Amino acid sequence: MVTSFLTAQEFNKGTNVINAGIGIGGNFNYGSFGTSSQGLGLNASYERGIWEIGGPGVISLGGYFGTKTYKYDYFGGNEKWTYTIVGVRGAYHYNGLEVENLDVYGGAMLSYNLVSYDGNSGSLNSRPSGTVFVGGRWFFSENFAVFAEGGYGVAFLSLGISLRF
Repeated sequence: MVTSFLTAQEFNKGTNVINAGIGIGGNFNYGSFGTSSQGLGLNASYERGIWEIGGPGVISLGGYFGTKTYKYDYFGGNEKWTYTIVGVRGAYHYNGLEVENLDVYGGAMLSYNLVSYDGNSGSLNSRPSGTVFVGGRWFFSENFAVFAEGGYGVAFLSLGISLRF
């Protein structure tokens, strides 16, 4: 008698996931005559499993929204930049690991970086942008996970929660 079992895959064709996270890290060149600060980056993304491909894995497509603020205070004034990133992203979810509850992925995003500036000395322009990212989710239940994602959206590292439906 032959016994076989299936390991549950955490991301399949038709899977939908919403992420909500806080971004940590980032950089900005402020100058040397004042104090600078940056807020936490806030981000949300959605993705849906679209194509099963050999290898084994699933390709997902989705969207991204993030925002982050930088401030620079100096003698004679202050400046504030707010970045809002809206993007479309795709990822490859590797299902070959035999670890239940784990979804590992990597992908790329094309985005538009909207810049709002309030200050005295100039501005930065809004522009198209792109990035690559890698991440993972650990599912604590059928629909709830925590995630960590490295790359660059509004920060170098994002941590948060994921809801699968």
